[in-house]
Amino acid sequence: MASLMDDLVLVLESEVEQYKKLVALSEAMRDALVISDVSAVEQITADQESVANDLQALEGQRVRIMNDMALVLNRKPEELKVSALEESIGHQPQLQERLRNVRMELTKTMEELKRRNQSNQALLRQSMELLEFDLNLFRSMRQAPETANYNKSAYNTGDLLGSRGFDAKQ
Repeated sequence: MASLMDDLVLVLESEVEQYKKLVALSEAMRDALVISDVSAVEQITADQESVANDLQALEGQRVRIMNDMALVLNRKPEELKVSALEESIGHQPQLQERLRNVRMELTKTMEELKRRNQSNQALLRQSMELLEFDLNLFRSMRQAPETANYNKSAYNTGDLLGSRGFDAKQ
């Protein structure tokens, strides 16, 4: 059981490091979004995907270790939580403290990542709104105004003026 607990702590520590990488990448993403550096956003996104793949592999290891622990403890895997394991190893204070610290660090890092991702989401939303505004502005500049021409039934014909712009030649 002790070796499984050590393995779990090592995997959790690795997850903390990967999540810290994601926090740093989220900060870089914010900076790239602020200055509208599209190539940097693409590179950061690729780096985030790489870290996410590493996290997925660590998640698989963690689940496997937790399943093995559940077998040893004769409990269901879904009932087994890190906080419950923390309490169950009271006879090993060093391991218990290490597990508590890594759980708290993981929680803190996840909260920071969530906060930064929400901030980046708001920045992306604002960037998209600004881009949509710019596109609408450009479209309206290219569209000519309608004329005040009416047909026999007194309906507007909707004819557009020419959209050639200013013609300096006469």
